Amino acid sequence: MTQALTGITVLEFANYVSGPYAGMMLADLGAEVIKIESPGGGDPFRGWGAADYSATFGSVNRNKKSVILDLKSQEGRAAAVALTSGADVLIENYRAGAMARLGLDYASLKQINPRLIYVSITGFGSSGPYAGRAGYDTVGQAMSGLLSLLTNLSNPEPMGMSLSDHLTGMMAAYGALGALMARERTGRGQQVETSLLAATIAFLGENAARFFETGSDPTRETRTRSAQVFAFRDSEGRGFVVHLSSPAKFWEGLTRTAGHPEWQQDSRFRTKKDRQQNYHLLRDALAEIFATREREHWLALLREHDVPSAPIYTLDEVFADPQVIHLGLKRDLPHPKAGKVSLVGGGVTLGDTPAEIRSVAPDYGQHTDEVLAQLSRRARSNPS
Repeated sequence: MTQALTGITVLEFANYVSGPYAGMMLADLGAEVIKIESPGGGDPFRGWGAADYSATFGSVNRNKKSVILDLKSQEGRAAAVALTSGADVLIENYRAGAMARLGLDYASLKQINPRLIYVSITGFGSSGPYAGRAGYDTVGQAMSGLLSLLTNLSNPEPMGMSLSDHLTGMMAAYGALGALMARERTGRGQQVETSLLAATIAFLGENAARFFETGSDPTRETRTRSAQVFAFRDSEGRGFVVHLSSPAKFWEGLTRTAGHPEWQQDSRFRTKKDRQQNYHLLRDALAEIFATREREHWLALLREHDVPSAPIYTLDEVFADPQVIHLGLKRDLPHPKAGKVSLVGGGVTLGDTPAEIRSVAPDYGQHTDEVLAQLSRRARSNPS
């Protein structure tokens, strides 16, 4: 059975997270992704772990081939151009202007391959007052407003994962897929652009719409009040959450779980608006109750009353959960040096053309000879 992107060739001129994550998403769908790495070690993420296998690098570079090219040399650039002539998609996340200085910008390469889809990922966009700035994940989170919704602004703390990087990679893959579909109709490629700033702001559409409507800056608490979201600790200090949303039955179930069905008629809590206005009062009353027993007791009662709720898992708990195991979200793959490595599977299932993890991340330069030999054979069979 072929995969959705079988026969599509992607060149990846990208390091760290955003570009490699986009390339990996396309690779999982069946594309052949050739990762171009520089001499001297390649993608810096290779150094973020053990010598034989960097889990950080491996998490966004499976299903790819690694080719070492010195893009500062004439030979390296010529090989890159030759590879581009037969590619469908190019992904790059260099600083704005870097690919143009190498002669590998879209304006140059579309003359060689008009069907090329050229995906550019930057920190702030390819033009504008910030185009030349260095953009990294936390910068994108901060300037987009995302971080203001995830941290306490009176005591700000950075987040424990690269949200902007991953969001931008997803947007880049989304743009590439849209451009591939457009090419089916027009026969032409096009340039696709995204940035940490634009992708993360786009992700905040709900919060931005509320800001446009009210003129007030939302904070982390704004949505917790409006959606009636709560987090509690049990008698052993373990966390769990409740999400009431809008259906009245969830609120009624929560009052029964807490042993206070009379709260349904309490003027402080009777309507959703009342509960929003008295959010802290309700939260504190519930927190005192839920601190008296272990969370399994409370979660069982909440499920019995059909109240949306869940434990706050650490990752060891996540991958021991029976539903996660059922979904097969942890994948164990053989590795030539490490013996076995574990990865997280993709987040979508295609019934007829499934996404697959075919191989772990490649060794540095593992496919250089193979890919360049193919280029040489192609050049001999198609002399100019």
